[in-house]
Amino acid sequence: MKFVTDIGFKNKKALIRVDFNVPLDNNNNVLDASRILAAKPTIDYIIDKGGACVLMSHLGRPNGHNPKLSLKHILEQTQQCLSKEVIFISDCIGPDVEKAVKAIKPGDVLMLENLRFYQEEVKGSESFSKKLSRLGDVYVNDAFGTTHRAHASTATIAKYFSEKCAGLLLKKEIQSIKNILVSKKQPVTAIIGGAKVSSKIPIIKNLLSIVDNLLIGGGMAYTFIKAQGGEVGASIFESEKTTECLELIKTAEKKGVSILLPKDVIAAAEFKNSSTTKTIRASKISQGWMGLDIGPETEIEFCKTIKESKTILWNGPMGVFEMKRFSNGTKAVAASVAEATTNGAYSLVGGGDSVAALKKFNLYNKVSRVSTGGGAMLESLEGKELPGIKALMR
Repeated sequence: MKFVTDIGFKNKKALIRVDFNVPLDNNNNVLDASRILAAKPTIDYIIDKGGACVLMSHLGRPNGHNPKLSLKHILEQTQQCLSKEVIFISDCIGPDVEKAVKAIKPGDVLMLENLRFYQEEVKGSESFSKKLSRLGDVYVNDAFGTTHRAHASTATIAKYFSEKCAGLLLKKEIQSIKNILVSKKQPVTAIIGGAKVSSKIPIIKNLLSIVDNLLIGGGMAYTFIKAQGGEVGASIFESEKTTECLELIKTAEKKGVSILLPKDVIAAAEFKNSSTTKTIRASKISQGWMGLDIGPETEIEFCKTIKESKTILWNGPMGVFEMKRFSNGTKAVAASVAEATTNGAYSLVGGGDSVAALKKFNLYNKVSRVSTGGGAMLESLEGKELPGIKALMR
């Protein structure tokens, strides 16, 4: 695979797949510009090397043309992030778009309209990809968050370019996954949380051949606890996944992987911040009560393991951290990951809730890498080959 640093861009137009799928408020203001900022190094690099940039992205999941999801809403924020004027064109294919692209000069940045206004994008259409390919001399994929989708702009399009490469952001994301899957810094610890275990089983299976410690928190922990005969009260759990959870525990034992489950939890009778709470054993939760955070004893055990680790993966919160009463476990884990990083560990954090927790507790810049692609990161950790990355290798 080639990277932007392997290609000359002087007097060339780079067609760059970026991931500007950013959250907007009801007034179409950008709530979080992290993904736009993440693409800046690649754009700056190409401009510095004498090229022009044509940016293409999706926004949301429109069913056809939807003005509310037009990329024109993020134009001002994009210009602020790039510290540069950005030309916006209200379509992404066609003669008018080709004319506008032809007119740009080295140093210019042009942004196309939402790719998903065309269903052909999601379908990976050959004809749509070919039309897009007319808008650049070099294809650059810098949208890690979409590389697990075999869409037109992320996979199909690459075949129409003799020069194609990964951007600087995608290069960092690929390396960060490699740092976990082929880690040479041990012990390796994975912290997996979130509500449901069903979506994480394939990842855990793959990680059991890589990690030394697996810390399981959040709602998914109760399926493991229930599988071992524990009483979980009204806590969320997936009864149809208990057998698979037991198999994972047995596999971990065979491989010498230490699985840490919550020993105690903060339980409540109602799913609200004002609810009465009590700290109880994780395997003895009374009927009508639900575990909503890991307890203090579990915090101590989890944090000790994290701080002793040299490579750390974190995906998923330890509880309902959005409510202050149930945020201590996630906050403690986040702080421990940050402390371990300061002391020389490599840490990769991914998934919307985990990233939100880092921001909530002002620790976003205290870890080695925050992944920009939740789904893509998880599929990489499962050991899957991502269509968007595979396309760059052909």
